[in-house]
Amino acid sequence: MPNPRLAARYAKSIIDLCVEQNSLDETLADMQYLSGVCNESKDFTNLLRSPVINADKKHRIIDAVVGAKLKPLSKAFVNLLINKGREENLPEIAEAFIQQYKDLKNIKTVTVTTATPMSDSVKQAIMTQVVAALPEASIEMKEEVREEIIGGFVLQMGDKLFDASIRRDLNDVKKQFAKNIYVSQLR
Repeated sequence: MPNPRLAARYAKSIIDLCVEQNSLDETLADMQYLSGVCNESKDFTNLLRSPVINADKKHRIIDAVVGAKLKPLSKAFVNLLINKGREENLPEIAEAFIQQYKDLKNIKTVTVTTATPMSDSVKQAIMTQVVAALPEASIEMKEEVREEIIGGFVLQMGDKLFDASIRRDLNDVKKQFAKNIYVSQLR
């Protein structure tokens, strides 16, 4: 069961330790790798969450799967999670670590959704506008393609959303026709 408070606390602990040992960037790479493994392999995530498999067997399996790719600090952290019985929270802890890293480094993630893949010139134009709006932050752009927006784009950054899609325009027109304020004023 996801526990965001626990994940945030463990992520904060490892970030503090990484800052102290000057290994923040290499631990970020390890956490991104672990997050990717958890997202791509349902079996790995099920292994982490299984109460049937004992801790020793989990140590051996996890070491065989990801042990060679992890730095010593990350490997020790994963072993600590297993020893404490918190390995089921590893995917959430890795995500919380990545988010706290971005907050620490002032990296903002902007998601641009379009109906078709964007050209490089359009990406650059959008990036220029976002950088001008947020000069103090580093910007990371994610691109999504969803045909249901028909055209235009939807830009999301955190809790802010700028919807310049054709679908929204059509929905606005539909609402205006449903109200039909012009017909009621004619009578």
